[in-house]
Formats: sequence, structure tokens, C-alpha cells
Amino acid sequence: MNIEPTERRSELIAANPLLSRYSPLPRILCFDNFDEGVNGWCELIGNHDGNLDRVRPVQGDMRPPQLSTCTFFDIGTHGVVTGNYALKLQTRPKPGHMALAIKRLTFARPGIVQLETYFTFKSEAWHGTRREAGSFDGNIDPSLSDFGDFCISNDLSDGRRRAHCCVRYSNTNARGELVQKWQVKTSVQTTTKMEMRGDAPVAYDYHVRDPDDWVDVPDGGQTFCYNEIPTKINWHYLRWQFDTRSLRNVVMQVNDKVLDLTGLDVPRYPEGYYLGLSNMLNLSLDVRTHRPVRNFIFFDSILTSVDW
Repeated sequence: MNIEPTERRSELIAANPLLSRYSPLPRILCFDNFDEGVNGWCELIGNHDGNLDRVRPVQGDMRPPQLSTCTFFDIGTHGVVTGNYALKLQTRPKPGHMALAIKRLTFARPGIVQLETYFTFKSEAWHGTRREAGSFDGNIDPSLSDFGDFCISNDLSDGRRRAHCCVRYSNTNARGELVQKWQVKTSVQTTTKMEMRGDAPVAYDYHVRDPDDWVDVPDGGQTFCYNEIPTKINWHYLRWQFDTRSLRNVVMQVNDKVLDLTGLDVPRYPEGYYLGLSNMLNLSLDVRTHRPVRNFIFFDSILTSVDW
């Protein structure tokens, strides 16, 4: 009996317990199993001329990703969905601080790119009495409001056009109020060149020109399984697609929530990038705190696939 290549591929994926929980596009570009290391995810640092003192403040302290066994003071080692190690991003306990990891790739052909992962996020657990007012009712811990936001984004360029597709989950706003919705940005990211030329003000939000340059995704409200206290973690499935031909978001799925992003504009840079950025396909993950509390996001594994 002859087996078609697509059928054989489906059977091989289904038989692999690490891959069978994902739904990859026809070609798997990379599978990042963090039991095997960081797989190319590194800290983003801003452009400089060899003098690190000239790195812009907004990019000067984004902290490197770490491998973590998800160990907490009350239970010990938690581990991940399958295996021991997650990729962890953590902020400093400083309002507005962001930690960002980037994976630098290029694309061999324009098309759809899909990133899938299992993730969880938490604010840092208090050991002992909380340092501020807040009551625990046995179900919802005040630490839910200590977590700020996280983003899944990219940096795309075909040597002419450049854009950053970005989707943000805002758990709280800058005032610490619960928001719990998905958002996209409405302005381009300020580059080092733009800031040095005086084309843009000094950036205080890495992703946008002004911190208010975000809009809500229609029907984008979503709550997650926080599971009562900051040392209980539950893993969530995420699938994000974008198109390197049109430089646009396509879809964001988190658990059973599916958001069509095709009708939402992605800001583009008005000038071309002819040197150094051809076929650029950079993937980024970040987490930000709005309070003097460290925020964490963990990724069990990440599978990136394409339709070419």
C-alpha cells in the first residue's frame, strides 16, 4: 500500500509525543526543546558603536533568558509540560522594566510563519507577609494584579519594507488595574537611527512611539487559569501566524480563543532598509512589570513552522 507523503508526515508527527501536541504548517523550521538548551534565544541589546554606554536606555537592560525548572519556595521543582526545563524571562522589580528574548532567523521564501508554544506567566511570590495592603480570600491572591503584560512579536524586512508584527496581552495597565485583553500597536517601534537623527522622541516603550499607541483587538478579552496563588502554574497553548509577504498578523489562538487579526493594520516604516536586513525574520518574546515586583513568563517549548 502506497502512503502519500503528507499522510506519512502526519503519522510521524502524531507518533512523536513532543510534536503531537502541536499543529505545524507543512515545513517545521525549528523545534525549540528547552531540555536541550536555549536554542538560539538570546537577550536583545540595542545598536551601538562598540561603546555599551551608548545603548539606548529602553534597550539597555532587557536581561538574558534563562533555563528554569520552575522551582518555587513552597513546592520545590515544578517542571514543565514534558521534561524539566522551560525558557524563562524575568523582569527586575522595577515599574516599567521589560525582559525580552529574540531569535534571529531569515526566510528562504515569503509566506506564512506560525509560532506555537505552551506558556505560563506569574508575578513573583511573596515569602511571608506581603509588603503592601491586600487580602487573600482563599481563592484569588492579590498577586494576580502584580503581573503587567507580555508580547509575541517579530521584526520583518525584505530589504525594502520593514515592520514589527506584535500582539500584546495586557493583564494590567500602568496603574495596576486589571485589563486582561489582547492588543495590537498603532505606531512603529522607535529605532536607534530614528532617535539619533531626532526623528522621534526618546522611547519609553520599546514597541511603540508613545506608550498609548495600542488598540484593543475586537473580542480580545481573555482570562487565564491563574490558579489562585503565584506558585501554582498551568500551561496554556498559543498559536500565532503572520505573513512575511504582506507584513501582517494573521491569527492568534490561545487555548480555545481564536482571534482573526487580518483586518488590523501593522504600522510600517516609511523608509526602506536596503542594507543588512534582507529576508530578516526575527522572533521576539517579552514580559513587562508595572509594579516593583518581578514578573516571569515561561515557555515549555516552541515550534516554528512555515508554508514553504
